[in-house]
Amino acid sequence: MKFDVNVGKIDQYIRYFLGVAFIVLSFWLSLWFFIGTVIMFATAYFKFCPIYRIIGVKTSKATDTTDEEK
Repeated sequence: MKFDVNVGKIDQYIRYFLGVAFIVLSFWLSLWFFIGTVIMFATAYFKFCPIYRIIGVKTSKATDTTDEEK
């Protein structure tokens, strides 16, 4: 299964920044923030957000390659 890119560059940088912030918060407040860290880093790295797919949001400017494969 191939994921379509739906996270843009700026959105990706924001997710990395939030991941770092959640790491810091997980040490001070609660380890539950570590789950947010994993989610933020994973969605930024793979450039795919399942929630964006559900609600139909796409912040990336990449073209959909699934039409070219047909």
